[in-house]
Amino acid sequence: MKDSLDVITIGEAMAMFVATQTGDLEDIEQFIKRVAGAELNVATGLARLGLNVGWVSRVGNDSFGRFVLNSLKKEGIDARGVVIDPHHATGFQLKSKVENGTDPIVEYFRKGSAASHLSIEDYQDAYFSSARHLHLSGVAAALSDSSYELLAHTARTMKAQGKTLSFDPNLRPVLWKSEAEMVEKLNGLAFQADWVLPGLKEGVILTGQQTPEGIADFYLHHGVKAVVLKTGADGAWYKTADGEQGCVAPVKVDNVVDTVGAGDGFAVGVISALLEGRSLHQAVTRGNKIGALAIQVQGDSEGLPTREALGE
Repeated sequence: MKDSLDVITIGEAMAMFVATQTGDLEDIEQFIKRVAGAELNVATGLARLGLNVGWVSRVGNDSFGRFVLNSLKKEGIDARGVVIDPHHATGFQLKSKVENGTDPIVEYFRKGSAASHLSIEDYQDAYFSSARHLHLSGVAAALSDSSYELLAHTARTMKAQGKTLSFDPNLRPVLWKSEAEMVEKLNGLAFQADWVLPGLKEGVILTGQQTPEGIADFYLHHGVKAVVLKTGADGAWYKTADGEQGCVAPVKVDNVVDTVGAGDGFAVGVISALLEGRSLHQAVTRGNKIGALAIQVQGDSEGLPTREALGE
C-alpha cells in the first residue's frame, strides 16, 4: 500500500448473510456471506475506480473479522487503521432477498460490536494526515458516543489541515437515543464538511426545511461549499456556495434488484469525480450512474464498477 491516500473513511463492517431465495427470513435455510457497511461500500467503490483508500475501524478477533480483513485485501483497501479487538465481536446481519425493487428486510446483530468501541484513541495523526480527503457517514456517528467523538475530532483536525471533507447523513434513527440528538450531532459533522450529500427526506428531518433549496441553503449558511440532494425518481439536485445550482436526471433502470447501497454508490460517483477535478454537474451525473448500477444486482457493493466498467 502507498503511504499517501486519496481518501480515508471510518466505519463499521459486518458479515452479511443474504438469503438465496425470497420469503420471510425465518423460513430461509440458505444464505450467501458478504460484507456490509455504508462506509466500507464507499471505500470499495472508490478503490475500484483506482483511488488509494484507507478504511479505519475495529473488528473482532473472530472469523467474521478475518472475513472483513480478507475483503479489504481483495479490494485493495488500506487496512493499517483497522484494530483487531480481542474483547468484542464483529457484528453481522441477515438480509432478505427481493426481486420486485422493494427494500429488503435487514436484521442487525451489532450491539456492543468491536466497531462500536471505536474512540479517539483510534486516531493516528500520521495516518489520517496522509490522506487528502475524509469521507464520513452518519452510520459510524450513531454507533456510540466514543465513535462520534472520533469522527468529530478527525473532521476538525483534517479540516484545520486544509483537507476536503464529504458527509453522507445516512440516517439510522433506531441507533440514536432521540431524533433531537441525531439532528444535533449529525449537523455538527455536516457543518465541518465541504460537500454534504443527504437524501431529500433526510434533509427535511435534519434541517426542518421542506424544499431542496431550503435544505441546501441551511447547510450553505453554515459554511458548506456544496450540497447535493438525492431526490429519488427525480434524480439529484445541487447548489453551491457560489450560487451555482442544477438538477441531473436519473438513469433509467428497467429492473431494480436491490435498493440497498444506492446512496453509497452515489457518494462514490460524486466524491471520485470531484477529487479528479471534474465539475459538480459531472460529479452528480457520475453519482446517478453508479447509484443506478448498484441497484441492478443483489448485494450492497457487488454493482460498484471498476474504472473500465464505468466507461468514462
